[in-house]
Amino acid sequence: MQEILFVYGTLKDPEIQKHLVGRVIPGTPDRLRGYRSHNLLNYPTALPDSGGWVNGLLLSITPQEMTRFDEYEGSAYERVRICLESGTEAWMYRGKPEVFDRVLNG
Repeated sequence: MQEILFVYGTLKDPEIQKHLVGRVIPGTPDRLRGYRSHNLLNYPTALPDSGGWVNGLLLSITPQEMTRFDEYEGSAYERVRICLESGTEAWMYRGKPEVFDRVLNG
């Protein structure tokens, strides 16, 4: 069974993919409405923004690869289900509000 993951930051990088899961994963471009990408704490972070858009890639990955990506993203991110501009439902890592709101709002 494959999982569909929308990536917009470091997980788009073929070298990061190869390091984490041992392969480069071909991606399909797509967009997410209602979020905006920020570079916070030196990491790309998608946070809710009603007028925003995030460009990224759809990756088809195994559940084992998803586990590796979960570990890589760590406790500052949460994996959530989203619906993309194409109509595709996918997983995405977004910044946890309790972590990144403090950065944005002091």
